Amino acid sequence: PIITAECVIIAPKIKNNTTKDSMYNWSSTDYSSIFPMWSVELLNTMIKNKITVIGSSNTDMVIKSDRLPIPGETVIGNQFSMHHGGKGANQAVAAARLGGDVTFVCRVGNDMFGKEALDHYRQSGIDTSLISTDPDEASGTALILVDRLGENSIAVALGANKNLDADLVKKATSIIKVSSYVLTQLETPLDTVLHIGTICKTYNVPFILNPAPAAELSDELLAQVDIITPNAIEAYHLTGVKLSDLKSLQQASSKLHNYGIQTVIITMGEQGAYLSSYDFRGYISADHVDVVDTTAAGDTFNGALVVALCEGYKMQDAVRFANCAAGFSVGKLGAQSSIPFRTDL
Repeated sequence: PIITAECVIIAPKIKNNTTKDSMYNWSSTDYSSIFPMWSVELLNTMIKNKITVIGSSNTDMVIKSDRLPIPGETVIGNQFSMHHGGKGANQAVAAARLGGDVTFVCRVGNDMFGKEALDHYRQSGIDTSLISTDPDEASGTALILVDRLGENSIAVALGANKNLDADLVKKATSIIKVSSYVLTQLETPLDTVLHIGTICKTYNVPFILNPAPAAELSDELLAQVDIITPNAIEAYHLTGVKLSDLKSLQQASSKLHNYGIQTVIITMGEQGAYLSSYDFRGYISADHVDVVDTTAAGDTFNGALVVALCEGYKMQDAVRFANCAAGFSVGKLGAQSSIPFRTDL
């Protein structure tokens, strides 16, 4: 039997008693010659239930203290810990833990942090075949300060992440073109993100952009995006609209729609999210939770969102599911250590 995300297919025997998986490349979309009695549409649906996450991989070094320091000030922390992190990695792990069939494309250093990250991704059930090792740059590292209210301040050394270039992404084309969704962020070069969007557009694969950290993006890049998920600060950077009420949320969303982006989801922390799509505009609230650490909340939201969409949820329901997952994550310290499994929700 050949196990897929949806079902078990009993493969026909072909000459020399070999089954099809030893003779065919599953990145091909021509399955009719393998299973002529099945519709191509059905086979494509079964094979294409895949999420590709492209982005950063970091090791997070976290200090928890009563408050965040102001410039020039030293504060005494009371807890230090190290966690696997990086926006791309967080989103990949979130999607995998919540039931997604995930391939992660990233670049790590040839060091202890890179080797540990690879082992961790494999243990999380993620396809790591397109993760490359940089011979010269160190693995990405983030220094994170967290105060007693769970708010954080983060500085990131990109390391090998900045060498995740268009050529490496091009090698992932065979996976991208059979994906249900592709999800990426902005901790890798913007030229790389544009190349991802171009590949998605070429093969009609929905492209989700989490525009974090905040950056100025070209019209060309934004025109490639199908779903965008900024927080309030990132939405301001993209639109120039300061978000303060429903009217300003509508104005910011309209500006993003003008680039051709079909769905705008502005995440708003404990208030939930604002969704603007072709058939719905409004708030989708989140349940109240006691906040410990907000570091991975946005990444958990995005990973959960893409899983729900892959499972056929309507957009409003996918956002509700993402709110729920993000709410769980803020109740624990750390990035990937706080991300829920499906059974937690």
